[in-house]
Amino acid sequence: MSLLKFSAKEEKALAILQANLPDSATPFGDIAREVGLSEDEVLALVRRLKADGVIRRFGATLRHQKAGYGHNAMVAWYVEEGLDIGEIGRKMAERPEISHCYVRAACLDWPYNLYTMIHGRNPGDCLRLAEELSRETGVAQFDVLESIREMKKTSMIYFDREKGVTA
Repeated sequence: MSLLKFSAKEEKALAILQANLPDSATPFGDIAREVGLSEDEVLALVRRLKADGVIRRFGATLRHQKAGYGHNAMVAWYVEEGLDIGEIGRKMAERPEISHCYVRAACLDWPYNLYTMIHGRNPGDCLRLAEELSRETGVAQFDVLESIREMKKTSMIYFDREKGVTA
């Protein structure tokens, strides 16, 4: 895998893009003016990263608690050999209540290999959805790990406006 190279101006634009976009009718133009690029150059940078597979999408982040989804759970699933984990993951990821869906390797005494983050409005919503998904997919073994308290929730910082690449 080759390391991507960015100009100093592109790095500054990426530092802004990874945070909150300017609250204006022309956020990409605002970023361009701040870093010394044209709006077309900023848009081309985002398109290039998407085309190269560096980013899959570019969109808003919903703060689920503020939107009324105060009940959350990470559900760890054990998808047995012989079942199509990719298809099961895609089916689960289609649900609007699920914000994250990952396949991971099982290890030692922890057999789980598929993980979903479920958001619900009411107590019991996450468990009800997990049980529904279990019936729909045939994945019988799962554990619901309900969120008790959020300790940190931030996006990864790859670029610092002043220092450039940080990660």
